[in-house]
Amino acid sequence: MLARSEFLQSLIDPETGTPLVWDAAANVLWNPTTQVRFPLVNGIPRFVEQAHLASFGLQWNKYEVAHDDEDRATFQAKTGVLLSELKGLRILDAGCGGGRYSKVAGEAGADVIGADHSAAVDKASQLCGHLPNVHFLQGDLKHLPLQPASFDFVFSIGVMHHDANTRAVFDAVSRLVKPGGRMAVWLYRRNQWWQEIINSGLRRRTVQMPPERLERWCRWGAWLGGIPVANKTLNKIVNFSAHPNWENRVCDTFDWFAPQYQYHHTVQELTEWYHAAGFGDLRVLPPEKTGKIYRWTYEHNLLIGSGVNVIGTKH
Repeated sequence: MLARSEFLQSLIDPETGTPLVWDAAANVLWNPTTQVRFPLVNGIPRFVEQAHLASFGLQWNKYEVAHDDEDRATFQAKTGVLLSELKGLRILDAGCGGGRYSKVAGEAGADVIGADHSAAVDKASQLCGHLPNVHFLQGDLKHLPLQPASFDFVFSIGVMHHDANTRAVFDAVSRLVKPGGRMAVWLYRRNQWWQEIINSGLRRRTVQMPPERLERWCRWGAWLGGIPVANKTLNKIVNFSAHPNWENRVCDTFDWFAPQYQYHHTVQELTEWYHAAGFGDLRVLPPEKTGKIYRWTYEHNLLIGSGVNVIGTKH
């Protein structure tokens, strides 16, 4: 099991790669060469401020969206890995948000490090407080304080596309995978041209809104998401969540309209990135939901908010 002291002593300066020294008395990690210090706040190492991802810190700390059975099913669908395979693995949750998938992996017996750019790590730490094998840090996924090639399995679900450069995040995270290790990535799918125009136009307005005002609009979206027929038709034009749970619908809709950056990608793009990063044995993962109508709309890129999802093995 990865103890907290071992986790802290394994961290490196994200800029220089120098091993950091943990000063428990001062509650900091510091670089003995440059004297740069990184604070521990609420027991979590902090290497960045929230910056453009502050909306995620707001939503994950405010809403209760973890559902054990659903989260376990979603984890397996979006990583392509069974829970029974995780025990004893060293795992990185790259963009852990509120920590629900870190919790799934930790409860399955893995040693997990969850990293996120936002203060959502506070919620993640609370959620996983019963798991001594799960640890969190606040950092930029492009510059994580982690040793290269040090993880057996890395997963990133719905995160990389919220950076100014999705590919740069992918490349940086991929370097943390050991030879023979695996990485699973889920990104927003590029939809039909008219859907992209409508939703991109709306997002140009919503990203300028104060969070409180946007949340009120998202509550209307959550209301629509609970209406039969409307929640399977209108949300193909303007995105809003149709999740069965009200709080998840508000959070998911906010998640779509609030972030400053949001890019959409294709399976071909993602598989090319994997090959360029030295991965093989690629497997394109199908969506979690089934049904002929659902699969038809998915395959024709008509499901707004659906993803492209690939797992590969590092050579």
